[in-house]
Amino acid sequence: MDIERASPEDAGEILTLQRAAYVTEAQMYGDPFIAPLVESYEQLRRAIETGVVLKAVEGARVVGSVRGRLPDPLGQEGVQARTGRREAPLSGPTCLVARLVVAPDRQGSGIGTALLEALHEAVPEAVAFDLFTGHLSEGNLRLYRRLGYRETRRERVQDHLTLIHMRRAASPC
Repeated sequence: MDIERASPEDAGEILTLQRAAYVTEAQMYGDPFIAPLVESYEQLRRAIETGVVLKAVEGARVVGSVRGRLPDPLGQEGVQARTGRREAPLSGPTCLVARLVVAPDRQGSGIGTALLEALHEAVPEAVAFDLFTGHLSEGNLRLYRRLGYRETRRERVQDHLTLIHMRRAASPC
């Protein structure tokens, strides 16, 4: 398996993979309209053009992907404006991690771990990495905790969904 930077031409294949990977999450939460399932091709293509999007490739097949984005120049003020909360002060930028996806038939084989580790290396200017996942997503939570992410807060967004926000220092202890 190789991990490489995605190009805008990969958007269609990554979007198909993303939808396949998030179907079980949608079923778990009883919500077929979760953001990864309704994201458009144009939105994903723009994310590839403006952020760090990595893909895991086996042969000619994309089997995983992850995104990272440094926040706007507002830094922590931008985080506060978006979330209404101020996170712990940092001495540099935080990479926002999103859309870690692995093909359903390849889950549990280390692809998610490899993608997150590669993202950590691909954004060396980040002093921390932030992400969130749903409270019922035990496999995701186990993975993130194993890689050094720690819960920072919980956010109830709907009756059936609480997001668990997590942070990892760029060089975890």
